[in-house]
Amino acid sequence: MRITGKVIGVSLLALASGCSSLNPFASEEKNKPASLVELKSPMAVRTVWKHSVGKAGTAVFSPALSGASLYLADADGAIERIDAASGKQQWRIKAGSDLTAGVATNGSVVVVGGVKGQVLAFDADGKSLWKAQASSEVLSNPVVGEDVVVVRTVDNKITAYEAKTGKQRWTVQRTTPALTLRNAPGMVIAGSNVYVAQPGGKLLALTLAAGLPRFEVAVAEPRGATELERVADIAGTPVVYEQDICAVTYQGRVGCFDLNTGVGRWNKDTSSDVGVAVDQRFVFVSDDKGAVIAYGREGGQSAWKNEKLENRRLSTPLSYGRAVAVGDLQGYVHFLSREDGALIGRVATDGSPIRSVPLVAGTNLIFQTQAGTVTALAVE
Repeated sequence: MRITGKVIGVSLLALASGCSSLNPFASEEKNKPASLVELKSPMAVRTVWKHSVGKAGTAVFSPALSGASLYLADADGAIERIDAASGKQQWRIKAGSDLTAGVATNGSVVVVGGVKGQVLAFDADGKSLWKAQASSEVLSNPVVGEDVVVVRTVDNKITAYEAKTGKQRWTVQRTTPALTLRNAPGMVIAGSNVYVAQPGGKLLALTLAAGLPRFEVAVAEPRGATELERVADIAGTPVVYEQDICAVTYQGRVGCFDLNTGVGRWNKDTSSDVGVAVDQRFVFVSDDKGAVIAYGREGGQSAWKNEKLENRRLSTPLSYGRAVAVGDLQGYVHFLSREDGALIGRVATDGSPIRSVPLVAGTNLIFQTQAGTVTALAVE
């Protein structure tokens, strides 16, 4: 584990290289990943296609879906558009810079974050549209609305650009705690607002038009006697489902809030360094010890908890049909029963960690590994 300035080098970066605790002296044996046991009568999972885009390095790149196309990126500056159904490449370009974040798209504009705070935008055919210089490094995925691109930098400045021209529309600077995780708290656009995950456990809603605050709520309040114990940053990207927005923090809580007012619906103690998944009935969390937990979406009641993947450093989960899918540090995708959390299936990818956010594309589940393998899975 490393500490650089006021940023703790854990979560996305250090966890990917083997650190699973804020304690630098944690026993490797104590944190040994749980062994995988043979599953009886596992569900049928088929690999539809695989595609290699390139390594993520110390960053994390998640695929973006628009219509029938997937957009991908890697640390060396490659950006690709592939067919989501077949995995066939439609085009591949070089951004002209190493990349640290991406991809975001609305189907017309494709945006990535380059080293030293560059923001690079391309059209749907891979032609360069514009470049902008942000105030510092971009680790969080940009988000793209109908006519606006929003970028968050590690100095916690949120900036909006005109999607077609790159002209700066507005910027908002937020304070940060004395110590924060070096992670990539996400953003999501819903309606006329952008919802921004913040260090210190805050969820901020801003208007897309002018960056005016709609509300700011605490998903979790920092607790503890030391600054390390008080780290409670929001992990991953908040998820919007109907009129709820749900999020989880490290060393804090998971909860859901009213999308329009920020009024809390419920929250529960937990700790995660990846995001949540939400469906009609449940909110799913992969906690920082390797448990997968399901909470009732309406009231937060505990539905089930599976601890058989302890210390396997799980990805953000994904709800699909009767299963919940989650990746791990060895590139396995595990399938759990949505109803009771029992392990019901498993499939291997390329052996490297899965840290990106998985997604559903048609009938396929899409996972991207740190080595750059993008895999489409179908559940029979």
